[in-house]
Amino acid sequence: MSAADVQTVLDLGDREAVADLGTFIARARAVDPAGAIRFQAVGRVLAMYVCVLRPHMLGEATPTVLGMRAVPIASSADVDTTVPMASVADRLARLGDEGTLLDVPPSSVHVPWAAVTPPRGPWAPTGEIPAEVLSAAAAAGMAEVAALVPEQPGAAMVDVARAQVWGRGVGDADRIPAGAAFAAEALGFLRPGESLAVFESGAWLRISSPRGHVLCRVPGGRVPGGRKPS
Repeated sequence: MSAADVQTVLDLGDREAVADLGTFIARARAVDPAGAIRFQAVGRVLAMYVCVLRPHMLGEATPTVLGMRAVPIASSADVDTTVPMASVADRLARLGDEGTLLDVPPSSVHVPWAAVTPPRGPWAPTGEIPAEVLSAAAAAGMAEVAALVPEQPGAAMVDVARAQVWGRGVGDADRIPAGAAFAAEALGFLRPGESLAVFESGAWLRISSPRGHVLCRVPGGRVPGGRKPS
Protein backbone atom coordinates (compact mmCIF):
# COMPACT_ATOMS: atom_id res chain seq x y z
CA MET A 1 0.00 0.00 0.00
CA SER A 2 1.40 3.38 -0.98
CA ALA A 3 1.45 6.44 1.27
CA ALA A 4 -1.21 7.99 -0.94
CA ASP A 5 -3.58 5.10 -0.12
CA VAL A 6 -3.34 5.45 3.66
CA GLN A 7 -6.55 6.83 5.18
CA THR A 8 -6.00 9.70 7.61
CA VAL A 9 -8.54 10.45 10.30
CA LEU A 10 -8.70 13.79 12.15
CA ASP A 11 -10.65 13.95 15.40
CA LEU A 12 -12.19 17.42 15.40
CA GLY A 13 -13.28 16.98 19.00
CA ASP A 14 -16.86 18.25 19.04
CA ARG A 15 -19.76 19.15 16.80
CA GLU A 16 -19.03 22.87 17.07
CA ALA A 17 -15.63 22.28 15.45
CA VAL A 18 -17.28 20.19 12.73
CA ALA A 19 -19.78 22.98 12.03
CA ASP A 20 -17.01 25.60 11.96
CA LEU A 21 -15.07 23.60 9.37
CA GLY A 22 -18.21 23.18 7.30
CA THR A 23 -18.82 26.93 7.35
CA PHE A 24 -15.19 27.69 6.44
CA ILE A 25 -15.36 25.34 3.45
CA ALA A 26 -18.77 26.63 2.32
CA ARG A 27 -17.50 30.21 2.27
CA ALA A 28 -14.33 29.23 0.42
CA ARG A 29 -16.31 27.22 -2.14
CA ALA A 30 -18.50 30.26 -2.78
CA VAL A 31 -15.33 31.93 -4.07
CA ASP A 32 -13.96 28.86 -5.89
CA PRO A 33 -16.41 25.92 -6.16
CA ALA A 34 -13.69 23.64 -7.56
CA GLY A 35 -11.06 24.72 -5.03
CA ALA A 36 -8.88 22.75 -2.64
CA ILE A 37 -8.06 22.88 1.05
CA ARG A 38 -4.68 22.18 2.62
CA PHE A 39 -4.62 20.38 5.97
CA GLN A 40 -1.46 20.69 8.06
CA ALA A 41 -1.64 18.92 11.41
CA VAL A 42 1.25 18.82 13.87
CA GLY A 43 0.48 17.24 17.20
CA ARG A 44 -2.89 18.49 18.34
CA VAL A 45 -3.02 21.63 16.21
CA LEU A 46 -4.61 21.67 12.76
CA ALA A 47 -4.01 24.50 10.27
CA MET A 48 -6.35 24.71 7.28
CA TYR A 49 -5.55 26.83 4.22
CA VAL A 50 -7.69 27.82 1.24
CA CYS A 51 -6.75 30.01 -1.72
CA VAL A 52 -8.91 33.04 -2.42
CA LEU A 53 -6.75 34.76 -5.07
CA ARG A 54 -3.57 33.98 -6.96
CA PRO A 55 -1.81 35.16 -10.13
CA HIS A 56 -2.53 33.07 -13.21
CA MET A 57 0.34 34.27 -15.38
CA LEU A 58 3.86 35.64 -15.02
CA GLY A 59 3.99 39.32 -14.16
CA GLU A 60 0.34 39.54 -13.10
CA ALA A 61 -0.34 41.96 -10.25
CA THR A 62 -2.85 39.73 -8.47
CA PRO A 63 -1.45 38.79 -5.05
CA THR A 64 -1.50 35.27 -3.66
CA VAL A 65 -4.12 35.48 -0.91
CA LEU A 66 -4.79 32.56 1.42
CA GLY A 67 -7.32 32.14 4.19
CA MET A 68 -6.18 30.16 7.21
CA ARG A 69 -7.76 28.80 10.37
CA ALA A 70 -5.82 27.06 13.14
CA VAL A 71 -7.79 24.91 15.56
CA PRO A 72 -7.08 22.35 18.27
CA ILE A 73 -7.91 18.71 17.55
CA ALA A 74 -8.69 15.97 20.03
CA SER A 75 -5.95 13.51 18.99
CA SER A 76 -2.39 14.03 17.78
CA ALA A 77 -1.85 13.84 14.03
CA ASP A 78 0.93 14.35 11.49
CA VAL A 79 -0.68 15.44 8.22
CA ASP A 80 0.21 17.68 5.30
CA THR A 81 -2.10 17.15 2.35
CA THR A 82 -4.15 19.20 -0.10
CA VAL A 83 -7.51 17.76 -1.15
CA PRO A 84 -10.65 18.93 -2.99
CA MET A 85 -12.99 20.96 -0.78
CA ALA A 86 -15.97 19.20 -2.36
CA SER A 87 -14.72 15.84 -1.08
CA VAL A 88 -14.28 17.17 2.46
CA ALA A 89 -17.76 18.74 2.37
CA ASP A 90 -19.23 15.37 1.37
CA ARG A 91 -17.48 13.64 4.28
CA LEU A 92 -18.66 16.28 6.75
CA ALA A 93 -22.24 15.81 5.55
CA ARG A 94 -21.98 12.06 6.22
CA LEU A 95 -20.80 12.46 9.82
CA GLY A 96 -24.34 12.63 11.17
CA ASP A 97 -25.41 14.39 14.35
CA GLU A 98 -22.69 13.06 16.66
CA GLY A 99 -19.66 12.28 14.51
CA THR A 100 -16.40 14.18 14.94
CA LEU A 101 -13.96 11.90 13.07
CA LEU A 102 -13.13 13.35 9.67
CA ASP A 103 -11.76 10.92 7.09
CA VAL A 104 -9.38 13.04 5.04
CA PRO A 105 -9.75 12.15 1.33
CA PRO A 106 -6.87 9.85 0.36
CA SER A 107 -6.35 11.41 -3.08
CA SER A 108 -4.40 14.67 -2.89
CA VAL A 109 -4.43 17.34 -5.58
CA HIS A 110 -1.55 19.42 -6.86
CA VAL A 111 -2.28 23.15 -6.92
CA PRO A 112 0.39 25.86 -7.35
CA TRP A 113 -0.59 27.87 -4.28
CA ALA A 114 -0.09 24.92 -1.91
CA ALA A 115 3.60 24.86 -2.84
CA VAL A 116 3.97 28.45 -1.59
CA THR A 117 4.10 28.00 2.18
CA PRO A 118 3.74 31.12 4.33
CA PRO A 119 6.49 31.52 6.93
CA ARG A 120 5.89 30.43 10.52
CA GLY A 121 7.69 33.57 11.65
CA PRO A 122 8.99 35.71 12.99
CA TRP A 123 6.02 37.99 12.32
CA ALA A 124 6.55 41.67 13.09
CA PRO A 125 3.44 43.63 14.13
CA THR A 126 2.87 46.70 11.95
CA GLY A 127 -0.42 48.06 13.27
CA GLU A 128 -4.15 47.48 13.04
CA ILE A 129 -6.88 48.11 10.49
CA PRO A 130 -10.61 48.54 11.25
CA ALA A 131 -12.94 45.85 9.94
CA GLU A 132 -15.10 48.57 8.36
CA VAL A 133 -12.18 49.71 6.18
CA LEU A 134 -11.66 46.18 4.89
CA SER A 135 -15.39 45.63 4.33
CA ALA A 136 -15.64 48.86 2.35
CA ALA A 137 -12.61 47.95 0.22
CA ALA A 138 -14.05 44.49 -0.48
CA ALA A 139 -17.44 45.89 -1.48
CA ALA A 140 -15.91 48.55 -3.72
CA GLY A 141 -13.62 46.00 -5.35
CA MET A 142 -16.41 43.53 -6.06
CA ALA A 143 -18.50 46.28 -7.65
CA GLU A 144 -15.56 47.42 -9.76
CA VAL A 145 -14.73 43.89 -10.95
CA ALA A 146 -18.40 43.38 -11.90
CA ALA A 147 -18.37 46.65 -13.87
CA LEU A 148 -15.13 45.76 -15.67
CA VAL A 149 -16.12 42.24 -16.69
CA PRO A 150 -18.76 41.76 -19.43
CA GLU A 151 -21.45 39.05 -19.29
CA GLN A 152 -19.42 36.46 -21.21
CA PRO A 153 -15.78 37.31 -20.57
CA GLY A 154 -12.76 35.29 -21.54
CA ALA A 155 -10.46 34.02 -18.82
CA ALA A 156 -7.74 36.53 -19.74
CA MET A 157 -10.15 39.45 -19.36
CA VAL A 158 -11.24 38.24 -15.94
CA ASP A 159 -7.61 37.86 -14.82
CA VAL A 160 -6.74 41.39 -15.98
CA ALA A 161 -9.73 42.88 -14.16
CA ARG A 162 -8.97 41.03 -10.94
CA ALA A 163 -5.30 42.02 -11.05
CA GLN A 164 -6.24 45.67 -11.63
CA VAL A 165 -8.63 45.77 -8.68
CA TRP A 166 -7.29 43.32 -6.09
CA GLY A 167 -3.63 44.21 -6.50
CA ARG A 168 -4.00 47.83 -5.42
CA GLY A 169 -3.65 49.02 -1.84
CA VAL A 170 -6.45 49.59 0.65
CA GLY A 171 -6.84 53.33 1.24
CA ASP A 172 -4.10 54.76 3.44
CA ALA A 173 -2.91 51.25 4.32
CA ASP A 174 -1.40 50.76 0.87
CA ARG A 175 0.78 47.89 2.08
CA ILE A 176 -2.43 45.82 2.33
CA PRO A 177 -3.76 44.75 -1.08
CA ALA A 178 -7.49 44.98 -1.67
CA GLY A 179 -7.46 41.24 -2.36
CA ALA A 180 -6.75 40.65 1.32
CA ALA A 181 -9.83 42.69 2.22
CA PHE A 182 -11.89 40.59 -0.18
CA ALA A 183 -10.63 37.38 1.42
CA ALA A 184 -11.38 38.58 4.95
CA GLU A 185 -14.91 39.52 3.92
CA ALA A 186 -15.61 36.41 1.86
CA LEU A 187 -14.40 34.03 4.58
CA GLY A 188 -16.40 35.70 7.34
CA PHE A 189 -13.44 37.00 9.34
CA LEU A 190 -14.81 40.55 9.77
CA ARG A 191 -17.10 41.92 12.48
CA PRO A 192 -18.22 45.58 12.78
CA GLY A 193 -16.42 47.49 15.49
CA GLU A 194 -13.35 45.24 15.53
CA SER A 195 -9.81 46.04 14.44
CA LEU A 196 -7.62 43.39 12.87
CA ALA A 197 -3.92 43.09 13.66
CA VAL A 198 -1.47 43.35 10.77
CA PHE A 199 1.92 41.60 10.65
CA GLU A 200 4.78 41.28 8.16
CA SER A 201 7.34 38.54 7.56
CA GLY A 202 9.53 39.02 4.50
CA ALA A 203 7.31 39.30 1.42
CA TRP A 204 4.26 38.12 3.35
CA LEU A 205 1.53 40.04 5.19
CA ARG A 206 -0.87 38.58 7.73
CA ILE A 207 -4.16 40.07 8.85
CA SER A 208 -5.52 38.35 11.93
CA SER A 209 -8.94 38.24 13.55
CA PRO A 210 -10.38 35.90 16.20
CA ARG A 211 -12.07 33.95 13.38
CA GLY A 212 -9.06 33.39 11.15
CA HIS A 213 -6.12 34.83 9.27
CA VAL A 214 -5.54 36.20 5.79
CA LEU A 215 -2.03 35.58 4.45
CA CYS A 216 -0.90 37.54 1.44
CA ARG A 217 2.19 37.36 -0.76
CA VAL A 218 2.61 40.20 -3.21
CA PRO A 219 4.15 39.35 -6.65
CA GLY A 220 7.73 40.45 -7.03
CA GLY A 221 8.44 40.29 -3.31
CA ARG A 222 7.21 43.82 -2.62
CA VAL A 223 4.40 45.08 -0.45
CA PRO A 224 1.85 47.22 -2.36
CA GLY A 225 3.31 50.47 -1.09
CA GLY A 226 6.47 49.73 -3.06
CA ARG A 227 8.79 49.09 -0.14
CA LYS A 228 11.00 46.05 -0.53
CA PRO A 229 10.67 43.78 2.52
CA SER A 230 13.68 43.05 4.64
